[in-house]
Amino acid sequence: MKIELLKTFLEVSRTLHFRIAAENLFITQSAVSARIKLLEDDLGVMLFDRSQKHLKLTPEGNRLIKHANELLFMWQKTKQDVGIADTEMRQLVVGSIMSIWDIVLQDWLKKIHRNLDDVSLLTNNYSQLELRKSLLSRVIDIAFLFEPPYVEDLITEKVATVPLHLVSTNPEDNNPNFTLYNHIMVDYGEAVNTRHLREFQFSPTPKHHMSQPRIALNFLLDAGGSAYLPRQMTFEFIESNRLHLIENAPVYSRDIFAAYLAKSQKVELIKQAILLFPHMHIK
Repeated sequence: MKIELLKTFLEVSRTLHFRIAAENLFITQSAVSARIKLLEDDLGVMLFDRSQKHLKLTPEGNRLIKHANELLFMWQKTKQDVGIADTEMRQLVVGSIMSIWDIVLQDWLKKIHRNLDDVSLLTNNYSQLELRKSLLSRVIDIAFLFEPPYVEDLITEKVATVPLHLVSTNPEDNNPNFTLYNHIMVDYGEAVNTRHLREFQFSPTPKHHMSQPRIALNFLLDAGGSAYLPRQMTFEFIESNRLHLIENAPVYSRDIFAAYLAKSQKVELIKQAILLFPHMHIK
């Protein structure tokens, strides 16, 4: 199965339009149609329903999306690994759930780049369940998540504890009787989500749900509202009065864990990388 076919399928599944997909891929519309037909013939199923005015994914097409993304990531991993084989570079494949990237991993990747010159990084996003599966199957070398996986073959280390403060664009919210209006629920995992729903059960239902703190922050600054966000992401906006800390609101915290295979061939490299975390409470 050619990689180009999967890339074309994913672009069509994203746009649900052959012409727009063709423009995005810089190929002709007939080439897109031919690739999709070839992929369907290879798999023996229809991936798109063409019977209606608008293109729709079939159930088989929906199932292929996850596998196509996994295959493309493995191909990228293989190309990078083969490409550095004749050099002194070492490949480190990092996986994480979405929200952790914005909180601590962006700065950590910069530290690896500055301090481990011989390391070639490859990163990807996963769900909590996919992270464990990808670790055990050696697709990724190290995973970052909120809930540590209790698996015998894995080593788990806490790398950070992140306080989450309630902030609002409305300064009048900072009072003892505040109520959450236009609230954005950011996904920090089941432990925080459950506690938040219990403590704010008499407040209006959150208007929006977002998986990434950075997206929630940008939305707040543009559209207004409130959200629980890591303090290091909001500090400058609180200082400039674009955001306001709700001092009477409960403060949550999340531990962030790194997990890796105990028998990984890259254990020493992984340990070097983990040492670049500050290993302290992030204020």
